[in-house]
Amino acid sequence: MMGKSKELSQDLRSLIVAQHQNGTGYRLISKNLSIPVSTVGAIIRKWKKHHLIINRPRTGAPRKISDQGVRKMVRRVLKEPRTNRKALQKDMEAAGTSVTEKTIGNALHRHGLYGRSARKTPFLKKRHVEARLKFAKQHLDKPVEYWENVVWSDETKIELFGCHTTHHVWRRNGTAHHPNNTIPTVKFGGGNIMAWGCFSSRGTGRLHIIEGAMNGNIYRQTS
Repeated sequence: MMGKSKELSQDLRSLIVAQHQNGTGYRLISKNLSIPVSTVGAIIRKWKKHHLIINRPRTGAPRKISDQGVRKMVRRVLKEPRTNRKALQKDMEAAGTSVTEKTIGNALHRHGLYGRSARKTPFLKKRHVEARLKFAKQHLDKPVEYWENVVWSDETKIELFGCHTTHHVWRRNGTAHHPNNTIPTVKFGGGNIMAWGCFSSRGTGRLHIIEGAMNGNIYRQTS
């Protein structure tokens, strides 16, 4: 890899512009001053556009990750939100760029992506999703009075010794419940208790602990 070239002095830049104004071509200026043609062209273009022969002050240190590298990272975490910084760091190293995990995080933050704990949601099959969406559309225009006569109830199995591992995902604000950013959960495992509860427009009902399996008779007695 070539090292960073030394910046030309202001006198040399002025000489390049002066020769250009006298009608000397880029290649001849390059030959006369032993400067690459590309450098001569860049200095003259800057002089034409900004009327400056010195570099304009920068707003800060140059970014360690190229724009192309950042775009590649953003595409990956949007496709695979559970990708961690260590994996992204290895991607950068494979592309020839060595950066810290903090630098990677800062680059993603500039694009509105932050590491968050993944929300746990019930594991739903396609038919479950379609049924819920159908129900929502059918009842979308129901008046408030309709829902005052509705009681919602459900039972759930609570694991006494479940898995409490926390998973992190990269996501933007407001996307916590996007399917790609959640952890589907199922109800299985060791010891557990079965609970039944309900709620309506008037508030929540009592929580009942169910002994054995929930069946029609127990459901009617509880409700």
